[in-house]
Amino acid sequence: MEVSYKKLWKILIDKDMKKKDLQASAGISWASVTKLSKGERVSMEVLMKICKTLNCDIGDIVELIPTDENEIG
Repeated sequence: MEVSYKKLWKILIDKDMKKKDLQASAGISWASVTKLSKGERVSMEVLMKICKTLNCDIGDIVELIPTDENEIG
C-alpha cells in the first residue's frame, strides 16, 4: 500500500494555508512535513494533530492506494 496526502494539500489550498502554517498550528516537526510532502508514512500522532488542527477526519487527509494485491505489510 502507498499513502497519498493529496487530500491534505487540497484542504490547505481551500483554507489558504501553507505547509509552514500547518506545521506551526499543528505543532508537528519539519521532518514530518517533509515526509508528508514526499508521500512517506508518518505516525498516527502526527495525523491526529493535523486532523485536530484542520477539524477533519483522517480519511479527509489520507488515502491508501493499493500497489500490489500480493504485497504484505
